[in-house]
Amino acid sequence: MPTKLQALEGRIRRIKAELNRLGELRPGVLSPQYNVCGTPGCRCKMTPPKKHGPYYQLSWSRKGKSATRFVRRTELQAVRGQIKTYQRLQQLIDDWIAASLEICDIKRQQAREN
Repeated sequence: MPTKLQALEGRIRRIKAELNRLGELRPGVLSPQYNVCGTPGCRCKMTPPKKHGPYYQLSWSRKGKSATRFVRRTELQAVRGQIKTYQRLQQLIDDWIAASLEICDIKRQQAREN
């Protein structure tokens, strides 16, 4: 029967293998935007307004800087998949850190006992 340490090391190996299989990824949040145009008498100026859209916007922060990009409707499915892959990456990293911390605690305890 594998020890707790062996089980955790196996878990980390599985995490690394899954990391190697990840495809394209991108951070961010995708949100729909609705706009009002400048054309007099347009439906977007009626009461109640019927704004133009949705137009999709991807927003993210990296290295302390915020960025925003509009995403074409034809790219939506790919961008949603990339965001989902990025979220999976974050989860795998969190799992790896948790397992590694447990390994460190076990090894520390074993060193004290010897």
